[in-house]
Parts: sequence; C-alpha cells; structure tokens
Amino acid sequence: METAEDSAVADFLQILEEHRKNCERQGKYVEAEIAKNRLEELKLHEENRRKEAMRSRQLAERLGVEEAHMLEYQQFNMDWDRKMGEYEQHANELVEAMRDRHKNELKEFQETLLQKQQRPKFSRELLNLRRIQEHLAKQKDYTEAHKIKLKCDALEAWELEKWKNQKQQEMFQREAKFKHQKQGELLALQKRIQTGREEQKKQREVTN
Repeated sequence: METAEDSAVADFLQILEEHRKNCERQGKYVEAEIAKNRLEELKLHEENRRKEAMRSRQLAERLGVEEAHMLEYQQFNMDWDRKMGEYEQHANELVEAMRDRHKNELKEFQETLLQKQQRPKFSRELLNLRRIQEHLAKQKDYTEAHKIKLKCDALEAWELEKWKNQKQQEMFQREAKFKHQKQGELLALQKRIQTGREEQKKQREVTN
C-alpha cells in the first residue's frame, strides 16, 4: 500500500525526471546529465529507505507501538532532512553548471563579434582627396601631392578613430543585451528551484 511519504517521493522523482527531459529537449546536456545522476542516486536511496522502513516495522513489533512511532518519526525527519540536503546540492550544481555555460557562451559571443567586424567605409571627401593625391603624384607635382597626403592622412585617422568608437559602442550594447538575456535564464532557474523548495516544505508539513 502506497503511503503519503511514498507519494511525496514519487512526486519528487517526477519533478526531477521532467527537469531532465526539459534539459534534454533544450540541448542542456550538462544539466541533463546532472539530473540523470541525481535521479539514479535518489532511486537507490529510496530503495534503501523502503528496506529500512520494513526493518523499522519489524522492530516496532518487538519494541511496541509507542516506541515504534517515535522511531518512525525520527526516521521521517532524517529522511526529509537528507532529501532536502540532496535537493539543495542538486540545485547548486544546476546553478553552477548554468553559470559555467554562460561564461563559455559569452566568450564565444565576444569572439564572434570581433570576427564579424568589417573594414571601415571612408567618406567620399577622403576618397576624392586620395584620387587627387595620386593624380598630382603622377603629374610629378610632389609638393602639392605631399600637402594633400598630409590632409588625407589626418582625415583618415579621424574617420578611423570615429569608426572604432562606434564599433566599440555597438559591441558594448550587444554584449550588455546578451548578458541581460543570460541573467534572465539564471533567474528563471533560481525561481524554479525556489518553487520546488517550497513545494517540498509543504509536502513535508502535510506528510508529517
């Protein structure tokens, strides 16, 4: 016959199984592996708990109902404390795994932004001056060509600096947006963990 505690354990295992499936569907394989391992550990623990419960019932027949109730109550609290400890450990592992994944994704995102940078597009004024410079040089008017070259070099340096500042600002904005998105994912995970924690506490109160 299934007890309230058995039902609570089954619910807890179901929550973990659903989390594992969600991670698998979303391609979060590190988190899925953690959930899978935790499920195996909890199932083994549950099997041992059932065996221990059977031994407790046998002991109760010898020690008497009142003492057996006390032992069961103590065992109940120990089991729940252990389960909550395991839940917190699993939650911490999930959070750390997500933080590590976000760190790697940010690095890849930054590298992609750098690789996608295009060469600056100079102004029509600068391009025209360069053509004049080349024309003067071909005409062997080196004095005027030199003057135009100095003007071109200064204008090009100014335009290049302006372009770099604009690109840097764009990168900062994209990176900030990316970080905000990842922070939202982390907060969502922490919210799910808190919800699970509160559900476990409520189930303990109902079962007790």
